[in-house]
Parts: sequence; C-alpha cells; structure tokens
Amino acid sequence: MKGDLVRAGNTQAHWNVQGTRILKYSLELYHNGLKEHKVISAPEMDILNNKVQLQIQKWSEKWYAVQSKQRIAEEKEASIEEANRLTEDAQEAIHVIENILIQTLSIDDTANWDILKKNEKYAEKSPSKPTPQAKKEYPQQPIRMEPSFSILDKIFKSRKEQKIRFSELKYLESVGNWENEKSEIDRYNLMIDQENEKSVQEWQLLLSEWDNNKDRFVKEQDQYNKKIDEMKEAYFNLNEDYVVQYCEMVLENSAYPEAFPKSFEIEYNPETRILIVEYQLPSLECFPTLKDVKYVATRKELKETPLSENQILKMFDESMYKITLRTIHELIEADAANAIDAISINGWVSAMNRATGKEENNCILSIQVKKNEFLEIDLANVDPKICFKSLKGVAGSKLSALTPVKPILQINKTDKRFVESYDVANQLDDTTNLAALDWEDFEHLIREVFEKEFQTHGGEVKVTQASRDGGVDAVAFDPDPIRGGKIVIQAKRYTNTVGLSAVRDLYGTVVNEGATKGILVSTADYGPDAYEFVKDKPLTLLNGSNLLHLLEKHGHHAKIDLREAKRILAEKAK
Repeated sequence: MKGDLVRAGNTQAHWNVQGTRILKYSLELYHNGLKEHKVISAPEMDILNNKVQLQIQKWSEKWYAVQSKQRIAEEKEASIEEANRLTEDAQEAIHVIENILIQTLSIDDTANWDILKKNEKYAEKSPSKPTPQAKKEYPQQPIRMEPSFSILDKIFKSRKEQKIRFSELKYLESVGNWENEKSEIDRYNLMIDQENEKSVQEWQLLLSEWDNNKDRFVKEQDQYNKKIDEMKEAYFNLNEDYVVQYCEMVLENSAYPEAFPKSFEIEYNPETRILIVEYQLPSLECFPTLKDVKYVATRKELKETPLSENQILKMFDESMYKITLRTIHELIEADAANAIDAISINGWVSAMNRATGKEENNCILSIQVKKNEFLEIDLANVDPKICFKSLKGVAGSKLSALTPVKPILQINKTDKRFVESYDVANQLDDTTNLAALDWEDFEHLIREVFEKEFQTHGGEVKVTQASRDGGVDAVAFDPDPIRGGKIVIQAKRYTNTVGLSAVRDLYGTVVNEGATKGILVSTADYGPDAYEFVKDKPLTLLNGSNLLHLLEKHGHHAKIDLREAKRILAEKAK
C-alpha cells in the first residue's frame, strides 16, 4: 500500500450489547514515513473504505511536502558543499602559483641519469614445451591354453583330437587378431611419434626465436643503458651537448601547474661556461581567474566571484619573476658537474597582438647572473621583482603589458657545418626522376621543401656540409613554443628499401645533436623493422610518395621511378 509507507490493520466489526447488529466498522492505519497512526471508523464498509482513502491521500500530500522540504535541504547542502569544493580548488590554484618559487627550495633538483635507463624485464613469455600425445599399449598376447578332456574324450581318441584342433584354431585366430591389432597400434604410435617430434621441433624453433629476441632485447637494453652511462660521463667531462641535455632533464623534472607550458631551448658555451635558456613563459590565459564560489539560496544557483583584473595582472607579473628565479635556482642547484659559471635567461610570452590580430612571441624579460653571485641570495625571503632588478635583469615596468625587450644574450643558431644553400625545386618538372637526381641536389631539394614547410611558422632550415652518406643533411629550427625546437632532417636518395641501420643512425644523430625530433626522407620505401623501430621514438619516416606529396603541396611536380634510376645511376658509374 503506497510503496509500503502506509500499513493497515484488520477491519473490526463492533456489535451492540445484545450482539444482534453491527454498530460500526473500524480500521487502524499507520504511516511509516510520518510515524503517524489513526483509527478510522464508519457505520458502513463502503463509507469506511472511502474514509481510509481520504486519510491516505492526506498523508500522501503531507509526506510529499516533507520529502520536498528534505530534498531542497539536501540540494542546498550539496550546492553549498560544491561551492566550498570549487572555492577550495580555486584558492589552491592561486596558492600553488603564489608559492611557485618557495615550493622548489625544499626539493633537490639534481637530475638522476639512472631514471633514463631501461630496466624492464623481457615481457614475452617463453613458449611452453608441448605435452607429448600418449601412445597406445599392446594388448596382452594370447596364451595357448590346453583343452580339458572329459572321460569320453579320453575314451574316444577322435573326440579328443577334434577338441585339440578346435583349441589350436581358436588360439591361432586369437594370435592373428592380436598381431593385427598390434600392427594397428604400431602404425598409430608411429604417427604419434612423428607428431610429437614435429611438435618438439616447432617448439624448439619458437624457443630459439624467443631466445634470440630476448638476447636482442637484453643487448639493445644494455647498449642503451651503456649509452646513458656514456652520456653521464660526457656530462661530467663537460661535453657541450650533454650539459645541455642534462639541463633539459632538470627543467623537465620541474613541476608546474598543468596549464603552464614547459617549453624551452638551451645552449651551453664550454669556453665561457655560460648557459643560455630561451624559456617560454605562461601567457595570461594560463592563469586562474576564479576567486571563490558561493551558493545563492534565493536563486538556487552557484555564483562565481572572479579575481579582479588587477589581481590577475599582479599575479602574472609576480609569477614571471618567480619562474625566472626558480629556473636559475634549479639549474644552479643541479649543476653536479660544476659546468656553469653564469646563466642567461630570456623569458618569452606568446600572445595575440590586438593591433594586428596576429599571434606574437615576444621576449618580455632577460637576465644574466653569475653562479657565485646567485648563491649568495636567500630566495625564501626575497621580493622576486626587486631581486630580479638587483641582478641587473631587463624587463618592462609592467610585464603584463608584454613590452618586448632586447635579450642580453641569445642562442646562436649558426653551425660551422652549415653551408650555403641553393634552390633546386624550380628546375623540376614531370620528367625529373628524383631517385636519379644528383645526391647533393637531392639534399638541397629536401632543405628547400622543408624550408617552405617551416617558414609559415617562422622557422628556418639549413643544409650541412655535404656528406654523401648519413650524417646531418639539414637542421630545422622551429620557434614554436610547443612543438618546436631543433629538428634533424636526413635525405636518402635510395633505389632500394631503406634498412633499419639508416633509421638507427638517425636516432643516434637526434640524441647526439640534442634535437627534439628527426625526419628521414627517402625516394624509396622502408622495411617493417624500420617502422617498428620508430614507434616509440621522436622520428618520422617519409617515403617517395610522401616526398612527391610535399612537392605538389608547394607547387612542384616530379616523379620517382626506381627501376629507371638504377639504370641511370649504373650508367653514370661506368
């Protein structure tokens, strides 16, 4: 009855004293939710039923009102809790940014080279040795049984001989059947032996392949870990590339709010022992804007209170100085090889120029500080802006205005390996076979194509000294703060499938150059091992079809005919 909220007792009849007639009927009702009960009575049953229904309706309306009030209270409580939670999140986000400098002072920023090592166990399980199929056993060989003779058999010789012949025939029949069955079992067991042997041979092949794969895995892991040890040794020997790589590792380990970019470019000069850092600072859009959230009961809604514009701009300005000082601190504290005498940092912010409507990346602060001078500072008690200024840092009066400043010292993008480039693409037509192109022309063509690809984002591409085989054929510098950096490009004018060794060489070059990515371009295609190798690495493989597509994208047409190229190159070689 009403979802078990209403419970009714038994209907009772009330008689007069004489017991001759019924005076009334009664029924006791209970409402479990309201904790109420009532006795309903009436002279007639139909009237009683009607009164019961009316009472149930009254209780239902009362219970609905109680439930609605309770629901409103619960919703209000939930909304208040949600408002409190959102307020806590907002205040925590502000707190993290306010303490962005102090937070790092309790952390040892020294990077651990061993973290880069691979210590995984070989995941693939060893193939299980097959269980041999059971062979059938021979049935028991028939036994010659001497017949038993009765007195009559002994008296009558013919009768005895007949019995002997019958017994012998029966025995011979049993022997024949046994031999037939034995032959069938032999054939079956021979088949089982062959199948078992085949299963073992297949297992041995799988086991051998598994052993080879495991050995290769262990060998590659050992070689990789050995390379990490060599990199660590090179770092402590103040090798330029590995000092940069170590410093990159230090900054990568630095924990910032998720919305903040973690993009930077580093250069180390072993002669001056100066470390230059081009650091991409967070834009205004990366900062929190919410102050708190309250529940407005009259409107039954959550009301957000934003930070004022002045509060956001103040937070932005302070954070720029804090991040700069923090970056210097982390690099100096982590300088295990004592490679750094001074650090120069240029802080860049990418934002929309409201005058032109275009995205611009401007240097808004620049500082160069000596290590020994910086170590004298107690960062826990400084005013970040005053500290920055006292260290002769350069910045506008209000960093939020994004006023560009001239960097004190910038990364030098020149490389003694770079050579003067020349254009090739304009000489191409539909008849030009790229696979038969002069190898130096081919390398410059790749430079030209990628230059057009990168120049829309302000990038540049330079060709290195002609190597004819491997090496760095071109280097691209992409200024994009997120996907940019130094990109190694290698051009392979091949007429046969590109092997794994060429891809491995590219990866080694990317690591040695401290590049963010490597691109291998070839007129031919790549083997499956090559594609498998690049799966978890910052490498891109472009085959002949990809190259032709890139050319067409920039308005040039050519062809790739490997068979024709082989013939032409063979004739040139004569």
